[in-house]
Amino acid sequence: MIRNPVPWPDGARCAVAFTFDMDADSILHLAHHRSADTRVAATSFLRYGPEVAIPRLVDLYARFSMRQTFFLPAWCMERYPAAVELIASNGHEIAHHGYLHEAPNELDRDEERYWLERATEVIVSMTGERPKGFRAPSYKFSRDTLDLLLAQDFRYDASLMGDDVPYLLESPEGRRLVELPSHYALDDWPHFMSSRDFNYFMSIKAPDQAMEVYRAEFDAMWECGGLWIAVWHPFLSGRLARCLAIAKLIEYMHEKGKVWFARLDEIAAHVEALSTSGEWTPRVDRLPFYPGPIPELGDAEPGLAL
Repeated sequence: MIRNPVPWPDGARCAVAFTFDMDADSILHLAHHRSADTRVAATSFLRYGPEVAIPRLVDLYARFSMRQTFFLPAWCMERYPAAVELIASNGHEIAHHGYLHEAPNELDRDEERYWLERATEVIVSMTGERPKGFRAPSYKFSRDTLDLLLAQDFRYDASLMGDDVPYLLESPEGRRLVELPSHYALDDWPHFMSSRDFNYFMSIKAPDQAMEVYRAEFDAMWECGGLWIAVWHPFLSGRLARCLAIAKLIEYMHEKGKVWFARLDEIAAHVEALSTSGEWTPRVDRLPFYPGPIPELGDAEPGLAL
């Protein structure tokens, strides 16, 4: 079913990464800048991530001897340094997730560059290392994001959804970056997010219902040689019942066997090595897909009915 499966290390059938975006209350300040300080219940809901869920998740990973990737907005790193220290000291990767969870495709090029560079400076100052990976907040990768990432020597992106295995993004100048894709079924937001403050009123699933979706996606990737990347949030999936269900999912994966659990920088490095040696050739997407609005619609107003 996958025409170009990846030769994973040690004969593994698939690669697996449980990634977490520790957005904390950055998203509340973006959504409600002038009133966020009065939304105390919402703030407590989001602070649960760095204060309670991160220690729990780090302990969970230690139980299975796993090292994984956490995407951290730099503003959250500054506000919750104890969580950052706990993540880093346990061997997990800290990757770039914007400064204040700003949306790159809602900024002009200079604004996007400013926030990207400002966040990188924070990550370097707090970890001593430049980030290798980037995930655009809310998947809002812009037409300029690839060029800006290449200019800062990032090794991979994890924002897009264009394949079941890693592939390459190529700029008009021919420079390339590894893309490690996921998709909405592996995001915990549609399964668990419900909040009056964000106008999300999705029906909250029982943990086992969400795990059924995640497990089905894993079984397919295991069968066909794909890449399974969860895009989760500590304030959602780090809740107790859900975290217990995650432990059972990890146990299921171990029982199935031949799974490579890895940090995203390790997966990207593996893809680069395979590509350089010629052992495996990734597919290439050349960006941007379009130079601007398509001409077939002319001057049609936004909101044209589908």
